Amino acid sequence: MAKEETFIGSIDQGTTSTRFILYNKKAEIIGSHQIEFTQFCPHAGWVEHDPMEILESVRICVSKTIDKATANGYNIDNGLRAIGITNQRETTVVWSKSTGIPLYNALVWMDIRTSSICSELEKKLSGGRTHFLETCGLPISTYFSAMKLLWLLENVKKVKEAAEKGDALFGTIDSWLIWNLTGGINNGIHVTDVSNASRTMLMNIKTLNWDKPTLETLKIPSSILPKIISNSEVIGRVGKGWPFTGVPISGCLGDQHAAMLGQACKKGHAKCTYGTGAFILLNTGEEVIKSQHGLLTTLAFKLGKDAPTNYALEGSIAIAGAAVQWLRDSLGIISSAKEIEDLASKVESTGGVYFVPAFNGLFAPWWREDARGVIIGITRFTNKCHIARAVLESMCFQVKDVLGSMRKDVGHRNEGRNEKGEFSLRVDGGATINTMLMQFQSDILGIRVVRPGDIETTALGAAYAAGLAVGVWSEKDVFSNEERMKKDKTFSPVLNEELRKKKVASWIKAVERTFDLADLSL
Repeated sequence: MAKEETFIGSIDQGTTSTRFILYNKKAEIIGSHQIEFTQFCPHAGWVEHDPMEILESVRICVSKTIDKATANGYNIDNGLRAIGITNQRETTVVWSKSTGIPLYNALVWMDIRTSSICSELEKKLSGGRTHFLETCGLPISTYFSAMKLLWLLENVKKVKEAAEKGDALFGTIDSWLIWNLTGGINNGIHVTDVSNASRTMLMNIKTLNWDKPTLETLKIPSSILPKIISNSEVIGRVGKGWPFTGVPISGCLGDQHAAMLGQACKKGHAKCTYGTGAFILLNTGEEVIKSQHGLLTTLAFKLGKDAPTNYALEGSIAIAGAAVQWLRDSLGIISSAKEIEDLASKVESTGGVYFVPAFNGLFAPWWREDARGVIIGITRFTNKCHIARAVLESMCFQVKDVLGSMRKDVGHRNEGRNEKGEFSLRVDGGATINTMLMQFQSDILGIRVVRPGDIETTALGAAYAAGLAVGVWSEKDVFSNEERMKKDKTFSPVLNEELRKKKVASWIKAVERTFDLADLSL
């Protein structure tokens, strides 16, 4: 006999894979399925996805998950109350309103083909690189969707013609999925949420509307933009042809914002998600803080149409877990990602080797598009174990760079501390299963690092947003997390202060070696 329960589904669409997870009312996972999809790199610095493959990956994951849960005795058909969506941010899609077909591959957030567009704008606009900072909180960078949209409008004939005819729709991956899930060419709903919109460079972070002066300056037609909504409200119902037809979609957040919610980050709390890149966000409450040290001012979340807006400071690291994939796929040093901890553990240190993964430049707090990756300190003593350890440690050093900038921007007034006055960094994402990595992160930061029992908090955050909108959970349920904290693992620093300072100084020296290398001869 099927188990009668309440369930919330979460679509977690990442940079390299798609997952669908079903949660019960206790926020426990009762079924999931994940598949990887193709990354296309047609030229150096270019990274693309096929939007149709992403859409199909969602369909497969949903079907497989529901089949698994049903086989385990859960009555999903009667118990599924809502769907939440979380997605890779900034990745840009333009498709035809009339046919539903993408007009070009999706340009991924780490794609840097727009470097020349950014350079031209910096020279032309009075404010240079920070021209739009006051309205959107972001510098001009290849990272953000507006630059990718400009490239598509200028370089892809189909996109330009469709925009002129009024047949083009623009969106990040959330918009593409919601439009298709709610009917597609048959009155699909064209929306995005405030967190994803905040990463386009086109939304005013105070009004939460598309900024007309910015659109006029960049010559982007407002007709192709989706409507901006909150992170937690009923958007529409899933259309025909899907395994969960009729179920409301009621939560939507960019992946890093979803992780903040999944980690129950209130004002003053910071979290770091380790995925393809690494992303550190500090919830600043309803206060918009302008960074003076290379960070981004962005949205944290807005949990309802009339709910207050929580803001955040963010430091984005382009290459974290992707460096491990590089060791596996490009160098063949490991055959699977999980092997790196064993390999790195065979040596007590990197032997003086430092690796800076500036494959496509450096993001926060450096913002150097001319940077390229380096490995320094190599001697005849160096072996693959040292390289593996240096790759892992590079993630931790980059996180320290960002947290150091956050401290400078907010001082100590905004930090969430425990009853002992200790500040901690909450962590999540696949790489956090690596115990050696987490211990070194604590050591190099000199603070506690807290890993939750469920490290995949991104999907959980989207589920929370969806459940809040339909009354499955209250905000008290989400943010009162004493029960979940019992499953947390805390790492405390053991490295002495003198050695920590020496390692950080060596890292900074290595970072400086990456600058001005983009024009090296092939």
